[in-house]
Amino acid sequence: MKRCGLALLLLSLLPFCAAALDFSSDEQARILAHGPWPPAPLADASNRVQDRPDAVALGQALFFDKAVSASGRRACATCHRPVQAFSDGQPTARSERNTPSLFDAGQRRWFGWDGGHDNLWSASLAPLLAEHEIAATPASLLARLQAAPALAARYRRLFGPLQADAALAVNVAKALAAYQATLVSPRTPFDDFRDALARGDRQTAARYPAAAQRGLRLFIGTGRCSVCHAGPMFSNGEFADIGVPFFTRGGADSGRWGGIERVRASASNRLGGLSDAGPDDARAVGTRHLVLEPRHFGEFKVPGLRQLTRTAPYMHNGSLPTLESVVQHYSQLDEERLHADGERILRPLRLSDGEAADLAAFLRSLSSVQASVRPAGRRR
Repeated sequence: MKRCGLALLLLSLLPFCAAALDFSSDEQARILAHGPWPPAPLADASNRVQDRPDAVALGQALFFDKAVSASGRRACATCHRPVQAFSDGQPTARSERNTPSLFDAGQRRWFGWDGGHDNLWSASLAPLLAEHEIAATPASLLARLQAAPALAARYRRLFGPLQADAALAVNVAKALAAYQATLVSPRTPFDDFRDALARGDRQTAARYPAAAQRGLRLFIGTGRCSVCHAGPMFSNGEFADIGVPFFTRGGADSGRWGGIERVRASASNRLGGLSDAGPDDARAVGTRHLVLEPRHFGEFKVPGLRQLTRTAPYMHNGSLPTLESVVQHYSQLDEERLHADGERILRPLRLSDGEAADLAAFLRSLSSVQASVRPAGRRR
């Protein structure tokens, strides 16, 4: 009886263990390069208050406060909703671009689809002041803070006296950035699989769905997706033309071309006087050496892929409604549409129905299991 029971137990485990694909050593190395998660917080010398708890608390309060806006009807959270991974679920915002998630913003090098900002507080300052977004003014920000003594006290501890000047808006943006830098996306089924693979735990690795494993093999292998969607963020942080139209109602969206022009001209870039680090900021090297080239026209940032199931629709113009449509875009890619000089990374994948389903299954595994997500605090 004991032998029979043991045999039955082993037989019951066979399908479970067999679900783990036999990844080669090269494939395993490529998989492990997408972690571990979460990453260590990334310091930002251009924002001296980023790691201050008072700044995080002030920024969080202002992020959800509609009274900050000129109309009293809009807050940062109006377009960056926590339940939608801090995006808004709409194809495009008033800018005619899709609203990106704010998760993991503290890890990014460039901000916006065109990389028009090189730091998080500059990317927060622009919508704070823009007439078609929050439309705040130094006077309106001063009035809001004075009406909330606790917020005003936090501001004074961080920045000094309250004054209705340009510095007030910059300081509010730096507090908003401090809060956003704490928004770390949750771990995912992929992360559990990746870590199990790293420690040689085949039993835990086998819990990862077989379809997702097959899709992962495509992602790091013949699909060459990981060339651009690299590292723990599943993004190399750079820009590319992937054959998505860049024409809008207002004309052509120049993408990275316009972003480079904006970031170089910005008074709030890492080289400017509003930065707390000044031009010696080690992270300013990218800004200092930006060169505008024809290939940049129509390029857009390679987005991270975490929490994808909560950030539809996809692409810079929100033109693809589902992950299946994204997979089909790359499967049927029109190479003639790619205008970038020397672009040779992308090619149509020509996926079978099964391969397309597997790749979509893998992409879904880059989202957390729970129905709603909450911002994670900064780890100390």
